[in-house]
Amino acid sequence: MTSNENGLRQETLLQQDDGIPASGVLNTKEILARLCDKDPHRRLIITPLLEKSQVADGAVDIRLSTEFIVTRRTEFPSLDVKDAAEHAKNAWRYQTWQRINFGEKMVLHPNELVLASTFEYICLPNDIFAYVLSRSSWGRLGLVVATATAINPGYKGCLTLEMVNLGRVPLVLYPGLPVAQLILHLASPGEFNAPYDCPTGPEPSNVYSNEKKREELKFWATERQ
Repeated sequence: MTSNENGLRQETLLQQDDGIPASGVLNTKEILARLCDKDPHRRLIITPLLEKSQVADGAVDIRLSTEFIVTRRTEFPSLDVKDAAEHAKNAWRYQTWQRINFGEKMVLHPNELVLASTFEYICLPNDIFAYVLSRSSWGRLGLVVATATAINPGYKGCLTLEMVNLGRVPLVLYPGLPVAQLILHLASPGEFNAPYDCPTGPEPSNVYSNEKKREELKFWATERQ
C-alpha cells in the first residue's frame, strides 16, 4: 500500500458513513467557526465573550457571575436525601442566596461549598457535547470548580459551578474572573433531556425534583433484613 493510499484509508476511518467527522475535541479554529456559523442549527452560542482570547488552546474560558448560593454553617444535624419534603422545608437553614456587584469580593473559606454560575449564557447545538474543567492556576491555590461535567447537546442556559476551597486560607474571588474552561466535543446528533431548563443563575440540587428520583432514593435508603 502506498503512502497516499494509506493516508486516504486513515481519513476514511476517521469519518462516519454520512460524511460527518467522527467525534473529537474541537480546536480553537473549529470553535470560532461554530460561533460564527450562519446555520442556526449548527451555531454555538456563548455570550458574552468579552475578548477573543477567551477562546484559546481548544477551550473557552468561562467567568464567574454575580450570583451565589452559599452553604451556611449551622447546627442542622444532617441532610437525609430520602426525605424530599423535609429537605425542601429546611433548605433555607443551610443555604442562602447572595448577589454582589462587579468589583465586590466573594470570600470562599476553607472547606466551604458555594454554588456559583457562569457569566456566559451557553447554547449548544445538537451535535456538540461539552464539559467543564477547573483551571490549574486556581487549583494550585486550593480552588476546585466542579459541575455536572456532562453538558448534553442542545443545552441552553448558564452553568452552575460547585466551588470548594480545599486550601487552608480564605480565597477572595470577584465576578468576571475566569475560573474554569469549557471543552467542546463533536457528538452524534440526538435529543437529550436536561434536568435544568434555561437557568440564568446558580441552581440548587434537583435530586428530589421528580417522582422517579424520589422512588429510587427511597428504594436504596430502605433497610433490609
